[in-house]
Amino acid sequence: MDFQAGYLRSSIGRKTIVAITGIILFGFVFVHMLGNLQIFQEPDKINTYAEFLHNLGGLLWLARGILLVAFVLHVYYALKLSLENKKARPVGYVKESTIQATLSSRYMALTGSVLLAFVIYHLLHFTIGKIQPENFALQETIGDKQRHDVYSMVILGFKNVYVSISYIVAMTLLAFHLRHGVTSVFQSLGFNTTFWAPKTNAFAILYALTIFIGNVSMPVAILLNFVKVPGAQ
Repeated sequence: MDFQAGYLRSSIGRKTIVAITGIILFGFVFVHMLGNLQIFQEPDKINTYAEFLHNLGGLLWLARGILLVAFVLHVYYALKLSLENKKARPVGYVKESTIQATLSSRYMALTGSVLLAFVIYHLLHFTIGKIQPENFALQETIGDKQRHDVYSMVILGFKNVYVSISYIVAMTLLAFHLRHGVTSVFQSLGFNTTFWAPKTNAFAILYALTIFIGNVSMPVAILLNFVKVPGAQ
């Protein structure tokens, strides 16, 4: 029995893949937030950070490729497990519980779709520069060279109330997914015992709140003019 026919077709194998890819994505979300929080420091901090990432060249694209593969595998096997669990459930099995599970599944699919749309928008906005290209084109002069002025780009982007509101809504949905996703990862790895369950549940809540507060603090601070482009009123 080869790997594809055996391990990947087993429930344990699929749960393990979902758990491992989930950990990769959770780690990225946290590191990405830490990098963005440099917006609360002087402009040089986040601009130097962005320049460092850009100068990684092939390594940056390798990291992006790993994240893309992790994302695709995570979504694919999570959906397969969800569909298989639904098929395996007996027709007359606790009617109320079945209805609750169905509603939860539909809600997660809807919020997941919104998050996917937001990720595409976010990439077009701050990574590719197809949205508000005039902000993306801003440059900072350092000595005799210029570099991308990420600091001003982010602030001017979030100065748009609709952009900030969409970001806050997306971060709310992300926190919801992380709250359930982190718990599910721990369960898949066997930490669903009486001893570990309360601890992993508390960690999932703390992690989701940390990501939510950290990410939402940026557009809120910019809208309230606590963070602004140097020289701006």
